[in-house]
Amino acid sequence: MNNVIDHVAVGATSLESGTAALKELLGVELAPGGKHPDMSTHNRLTRTGPSEFLELIAIDPEAPKPAHPRWFGLDEPETAARLEDGPSPVSWVVRTDDLERVMELAPESVGTPRRFSRGDLKWTLTVADSGVAGLGGLVPSFIQWDGDPHPATKMADDGLSLAQITLKTPEPERMTAFLEALEIAHLAVVEKADAPALSFTFRTLDERLITIG
Repeated sequence: MNNVIDHVAVGATSLESGTAALKELLGVELAPGGKHPDMSTHNRLTRTGPSEFLELIAIDPEAPKPAHPRWFGLDEPETAARLEDGPSPVSWVVRTDDLERVMELAPESVGTPRRFSRGDLKWTLTVADSGVAGLGGLVPSFIQWDGDPHPATKMADDGLSLAQITLKTPEPERMTAFLEALEIAHLAVVEKADAPALSFTFRTLDERLITIG
């Protein structure tokens, strides 16, 4: 089982405001992504490694509200309030080559595997039925892409890289046990905190370290 970082998701009240804010923070211009009809969201993207990227995601104002909760807690009032203050982490996504094994080994719910597609891209992603990932939103989604190449290979490289994912939680032992069970403890740093919170630290082209969240 090979589990690695696929991408990190940062939410915003709108793609326009989020794109402007991230350009000021990180010095990169996010490229157009696309729409997610099943979730009534849309995104913009930038590469953070050869097979890794940053996704800016927002509710699509032109799409009807879905009959089920949107992913990454975007329908939650707490999330909406947080995003009013600026772009903020909403999820991290781990790429796997054996999603069935992930489902078998996970000591916490990782959600339901769902099939998605856009253009020639096809993938399976675990989505929490409630829209909010386990352990207060800290459990990652797991993705298994159909075929190669990875979509990041088609994105421009603006020198941005992901330096660290930090999981702040009142239950650090439980969080660590989850990560160790799936052999991904090396992918994130766990810190004890009064409430769950997710943060991403990026290294910019000019070697600055910028933390969001």
